[in-house]
Amino acid sequence: MPVLLQVNKICKAYGANVLLEDATASFSSDQKIGMIGRNGAGKSTLCRMITGHEAAASGTITRNSELKLSYLEQHDTFHPGEKVLDFLMRTTGAENWQCGATAARFRIRQDRLGEPIQNLPGGYQTRVKLTAMLLGEPNFLVLDEPSNYLDLSTLILLENFLRDFKGGHLVVSHDREFLKRTCDHTLEIESGRLTLYPGDIEEYFEFKEDERARKEAQNKGIQKKRDQLQEFISRFRAKASTASRAQSKMKQLERLKIIEIGHELSTVRIPIPQVERRAGVAFSSNELTIGYPEKEVASGIHLEIDRGQRVAVLGDNGQGKTTFLRTLAGDLPARGGTFRWGTGMKLAYYAQHVLSLLDPEETVYAHLSRAGREGSSHQEILAMAGCFLFKGEDVKKKVKVLSGGERARLVLAGLLLSKSQALLLDEPTNHLDFETVEALGHALKKFHGTVFFISHDRTFVNLMATTIVEFKNGRAKRYPGTYEEYVYHLEQAARSGGEEEPVRRARADDPVSKAPASSGKEKTKEDRRKPKSETSKIEQQMKKLEQRMKHFVEERDQMHEEIRANPFRYSKERSIRLKELQVELEEAESQWCLLQERLDQGARVGAGQ
Repeated sequence: MPVLLQVNKICKAYGANVLLEDATASFSSDQKIGMIGRNGAGKSTLCRMITGHEAAASGTITRNSELKLSYLEQHDTFHPGEKVLDFLMRTTGAENWQCGATAARFRIRQDRLGEPIQNLPGGYQTRVKLTAMLLGEPNFLVLDEPSNYLDLSTLILLENFLRDFKGGHLVVSHDREFLKRTCDHTLEIESGRLTLYPGDIEEYFEFKEDERARKEAQNKGIQKKRDQLQEFISRFRAKASTASRAQSKMKQLERLKIIEIGHELSTVRIPIPQVERRAGVAFSSNELTIGYPEKEVASGIHLEIDRGQRVAVLGDNGQGKTTFLRTLAGDLPARGGTFRWGTGMKLAYYAQHVLSLLDPEETVYAHLSRAGREGSSHQEILAMAGCFLFKGEDVKKKVKVLSGGERARLVLAGLLLSKSQALLLDEPTNHLDFETVEALGHALKKFHGTVFFISHDRTFVNLMATTIVEFKNGRAKRYPGTYEEYVYHLEQAARSGGEEEPVRRARADDPVSKAPASSGKEKTKEDRRKPKSETSKIEQQMKKLEQRMKHFVEERDQMHEEIRANPFRYSKERSIRLKELQVELEEAESQWCLLQERLDQGARVGAGQ
C-alpha cells in the first residue's frame, strides 16, 4: 500500500517544554493506527500539524498526491440554528439524498435531518460530524479523542464504522477497549519521539515490557563482562609480559557499551483516603422526578442503594444521567417525589464544568489545601499531589498553565482529599490517559464509601461497577445483569440495526432464567417425553466445539509467539487471521454457552423442577 503521510524529523516546543524532537513516522492507506501517550505528550499537536492546522518548528510533513484526508473537529463548526441536512450540504457539497443515505449509516433518522443541530444530544452531534467526514470520501482519517462524551451506543457505531472503513486512520484515544477494537497498529509519543508498532495496543505493551526486560538482562551480562575485563586489566597491565594482553582487553572494554534504556515514566498510584466502613442504606428515592424548570427529563425513579455500592449510571446522551447526578448533588432541585441520603453522609461531586471554575491564579498546592478535608496535613497534600503526578516543583504551578488532563487530575485529587462518604462522578475519565483511568478504577474499587458514576469507558466501568442503573425513555431502572452483558446486547442491536433494549442473557443459576413461561405445564410434559439421545447429541456438539476452540487458541498462541520472536516483521495476512480467530473463538464460546444452557434446562426438567 502507498505511503500517504510521512512525518520527518518534526520538532515542536512551547517555551522550555519540548513536545516533539526529531519525530519520524510513515502512514499508509491500510494502517489503522491508535496513538497513545501521556497527557501533554503532544498527541493533539501532532494531529493538528498533520491536518495543517499548526506548523512545526522544524522538519517536514509530506503528503502523497493521492491523500484525501478528513479530520474530526473537536470544536463545533455548526452555524447557530443550522439544521442537520443544511450543515451536511454546506460543508460537503453533497446532494440531499447523499447526505440522508450516509447519515442513515450512523442511525440518524430522516426526521432528525430537519432538526437544529444544537437541539440534538452530544452523541448525535458527533454522528453528524462523522457523517460529514464520510461524505468527503476520504482515504485517511484523523480523529482526536473521538470517544470523549460519546454514549455507548454511538461509541459502538463509531467502532463498527472504523472497522469497516476501507482506508487508513489515526485515532487518539485514552479508551483502551476502543483502541483494541479499532486499531491494528500502535503509535506512541514518549519523550518527544515516535514509535510505530505493527500490532494492537495489548501486543505493543507486551512487546515494550519484553524489550525492557531483555535490555536489562543484556545490560547485566555486559556489566559482568566489563567487571571481569577491568579486573584483568588492573591485575596485569603493570607487568611487561602481559601488558599487550591488558591493552587488548582495554580495547574490548571500550567496545562494551551499556544499552540505553529510556527513563521509566512515573507510575500513577492512587491510594484513596479511606472512610469508615458502615452498613445500611446509602441512598433511596421514591417517585423522584428530575429535570429543569422548562422540561421534565425522567420520572418515577424508585431506587435503594446500599452503602459501599459502586453504581454505574448508564444510557444514551440526553436521557438524564447528568441531570440525575446534579439532582443528587443538590445542584438542581427535584421536580417531584423525594430522595434522601443516609445519616451523616458527606457528598463530593465531580463534573466537567468544575474544571472551568478553577481559579487560574491558584497553585496546585493551594487548590488541594482548600479542597481537602479540614485538618489535612502538609504531607497528606503532597502525597496526594504526587499520586496524580504533581511532584516536586509541580505543586507550585498555577492552574492557568495546566493542560486539560492535568486540571482533571487536580480536581480529582482534591475531591479524594475531602474524605467524603459518597462520590458523584460525571465522566471522570475524560482527558485522562488510560494509565490514570485504570489506576483510578482500581483505587475506587477498594473505596469503602458509595460511588455513583457516569462513564462510557468500558475498562473503567468493568473495573468499578457493582450495580447498573439505566436511563431510557424518561425512566430509570436497575439492570439485573453484568456490564459485559449490557454491552453485548447493545452491540447486537447495533449490528442488527435495531434500537432494542438490552436484555440479560439467561444463565443456569439465575432466578430469572428459572421462572416458568406462561405455558409452563405443557412445555414441561413435552420436555419429559424427549428421548435421552438428545442429551447425547448436545454433549457431542459441545465436545466438537471444545475441540475447535482448542485449535483456535493453539493457532492464536502460535501467532503471538511469532510476533514476540520478530516483533517488527509485519504481516497483514497474520493480522487479518488473528482478528478472524478472535471472532471464531467468541462465536464458538457463545454456541457452547447456549448448548450448556439447553443441557442445564433439560436436567432441571428431568428432575421435575
